[in-house]
Amino acid sequence: MVGCQECRTEEEMGSIYTPKVSRKTLTAPAPFADETSCQCQAPHEKLTIAQARLGTPVDRPVRVYADGIFDLFHSGHARALMQAKTLFPNSYLLVGVCSDDLTHKFKGFTVMNETERYEALRHCRYVDEVIRDAPWTLTPEFLEKHKIDFVAHDDIPYSSAGSDDVYKHIKEAGMFVPTQRTEGISTSDIITRIVRDYDVYARRNLQRGYTAKELNVSFINEKKYRFQNQVDKMKEKVKNVEEKSKEFVYKVEEKSHDLIQKWEEKSREFIGNFLELFGPDGAWKQMFQERSGRMLQALSPRQSPTNSPTRGRSPSRSPSPTFPWLPNKTSPPSSPKAASASISSMSEGDEDEK
Repeated sequence: MVGCQECRTEEEMGSIYTPKVSRKTLTAPAPFADETSCQCQAPHEKLTIAQARLGTPVDRPVRVYADGIFDLFHSGHARALMQAKTLFPNSYLLVGVCSDDLTHKFKGFTVMNETERYEALRHCRYVDEVIRDAPWTLTPEFLEKHKIDFVAHDDIPYSSAGSDDVYKHIKEAGMFVPTQRTEGISTSDIITRIVRDYDVYARRNLQRGYTAKELNVSFINEKKYRFQNQVDKMKEKVKNVEEKSKEFVYKVEEKSHDLIQKWEEKSREFIGNFLELFGPDGAWKQMFQERSGRMLQALSPRQSPTNSPTRGRSPSRSPSPTFPWLPNKTSPPSSPKAASASISSMSEGDEDEK
């Protein structure tokens, strides 16, 4: 049996300043109230809210009680329990969960059964102890049995079981501490979503292997849902093909752009090289001019210097005979054409002599 975390006899306390016992609910599930080894026999004095908020008494935690159905346990439930746990500096949170019989009688059918709801509360980090089969309306005997100091709940009047507010007598006794509801989340909202999108969830569970009998679906609806699932699969395949096609076209466009860019670069390089070789100031023109100059130098005879000394040439010597068919050594041809003409005339003179 699990011992109560804050119950001690007068001998065990020894002093009014007994240190706190470390919580076990962070590493293990919270215990059930009917499985603890004692029923809180330690001295229990009635507290006011002001005293509890000041951290007194120092020898024991403030026992706070919160109750509910806790069907489809969600974040709204957890936040309410967190608020109840942190109302006072040192608190011990007891959570009462109503049974299936009471809930179905006063509120309606639940999705989770009572055992599932008990276990959900045991594994909430803010809960120190779970009370199974909690009463719908709190009685003085129940409050005394569990040594409850305060009851935490939202401040909205809860009309049920023929009463305008089942917490009215708790409020009048000064034991009620309000908490805030979490907007946008509740068990009713979750059930409404499921009912609203019933076809979606039925098809989902059929896909996951549940049978039509387990889902309470008729034969016609089962065929309809399965056909819709096939249609959705086909749509998904078409969508995947479209996405892959778009990706392929994008890759082709990207590669085409790269090829065009490379072609443009190579074209510019080819044109630049061509102009550098064959352009107006290209290397080919310079090479042609150099070769033409060399040919002209090779074809043209060397000219004797005009200022060479006569070495005692007598003025009476007759001038050297001239031959009209020979080129004048003193006057080299002025152009390649003239040089070729001279060579032609020389060849013709040779033929005449023969």
